[in-house]
Amino acid sequence: MPLPKAELHLHIEGTLEPELAFELAARNGVKLRYADTDELREAYRFEDLQSFLNLYYELMTVLRTERDFEDLANAYLTRAAAQGVRHAEIFFDPQAHLARGLDMGTVVAGLWRALGRSEENHGVSTRLILCFLRDESADSALETLEAARPYLDRITGIGLDSAEVGNPPVKFREVYETAAALGLRRVAHAGEEGPPEYISESLDLLGIERVDHGLRCMEDPALVERLVRERIPLTLCPLSNVRLRAVDTLADHPLPAMLDAGLLCTVNSDDPAYFGGYAEDNFQAVRESLGLTGERLRELARNSFLASFLEDDEERRARYLAEVDAYVF
Repeated sequence: MPLPKAELHLHIEGTLEPELAFELAARNGVKLRYADTDELREAYRFEDLQSFLNLYYELMTVLRTERDFEDLANAYLTRAAAQGVRHAEIFFDPQAHLARGLDMGTVVAGLWRALGRSEENHGVSTRLILCFLRDESADSALETLEAARPYLDRITGIGLDSAEVGNPPVKFREVYETAAALGLRRVAHAGEEGPPEYISESLDLLGIERVDHGLRCMEDPALVERLVRERIPLTLCPLSNVRLRAVDTLADHPLPAMLDAGLLCTVNSDDPAYFGGYAEDNFQAVRESLGLTGERLRELARNSFLASFLEDDEERRARYLAEVDAYVF
């Protein structure tokens, strides 16, 4: 059994495996431009973030109904449970679906058909985080949050993803202030392809409680000191960083230095269908490539539960942490 862990940086649309993409395409009468799953897998060789995003949005067209979103989430939860994930805080991108003519209810209700029964069916507790696309307008983000109001009983927080360069955090200040007033937790992608300043801006202007990615914080010692002092978690995605060329090879990843600096780092899978690995795959990859000891992996697993939004269920958090502490490598 793999080390128990929480997954805090996971885009549900990024768990769409080629086999399910073809299954949903057939169900919904969508014609994909790939002959078969092998050809589609070959397309998962990305040059950069934008080339990944182009395919990511293209394949979303197979998601049409509540059942599709339910099947997508259940497929992820099945894989995650097998990889030791005990708690998952799952991102979704409603703007990409609303732009295709779907409504918010279809997306949230479909995902919730799986998430609402996840503990019973998979042994995984869940939270749902609505992400805004940062290459869309601030007004679009506000409209999306408004569309989500009837479903906030099922949405724990908001996030910010997609193309970082040229879309600074300040652009989304108003929607984050509105979300905070609604009691939503707040995270944002920052410091992956964007500069360290985007991390600071996200903390100061958006009031985020976790930094998604954040590996470029290491370029700013004062920022590292702040993140350590304020115990701001970072949701790192090592295999994603290699595939999107944020680092050249996994052996070059700054994770060991980040842990040595006292940063509260977690390891996650980001878009695992596209980046070659789910949660435990990432843990094993950093263990092998970076020489991390079992106790370092235990630290990462503990961090994942400490960084999770389980303040409403501290008994559950304590139970998960006890599982980590008792794990024998």
